[in-house]
Amino acid sequence: MAERHDAATVAFVRRYQRRVYGLARALVNDAGVAEEIAQESLVKAWRYASTYDPRRASVERWVLTITRRVAIDYLRRRRADPRDPVEFLNVAVASSDVPFDERVEHGDLRDRLQAALLDLPEEQRRAVVLASLHGRTAAEVADLEGIPLGTSKTRIRNGLLKLRAHPLLEKEPQ
Repeated sequence: MAERHDAATVAFVRRYQRRVYGLARALVNDAGVAEEIAQESLVKAWRYASTYDPRRASVERWVLTITRRVAIDYLRRRRADPRDPVEFLNVAVASSDVPFDERVEHGDLRDRLQAALLDLPEEQRRAVVLASLHGRTAAEVADLEGIPLGTSKTRIRNGLLKLRAHPLLEKEPQ
């Protein structure tokens, strides 16, 4: 009996793992996290198989719905742990591959950038930091912040324009 159960589990996972992983990867844009989401989704689907109702959806659609919900839960948890943009900048600079003496030379620029970031409205500051320092797309910023894509793009653009025009960040003549 246990061997049949194990064989069924393996068959189930093999049948849906690529589609589940593909959806998770598309939603979170991180291979490692996508693997965890895929695994958790398949385990949940298997564990709650008795609740599946074939009148409501195909098995594949049901499994992908579970995956989508697990990924959304992950994104919400990640969003619930906001990072202070200035703190993130400090960590990013301190952990970079740039030698210490070069970081000291650029310390003034970092300090000026921090001051300029603090002058931005909070929403723009978060959007700029997520896009510029975290490397997130406007769509990812929108998902993380729970805002429409257009609003995300506007916040990033306006924040960057304000930073470029900020007196502390004006280019010095060489």
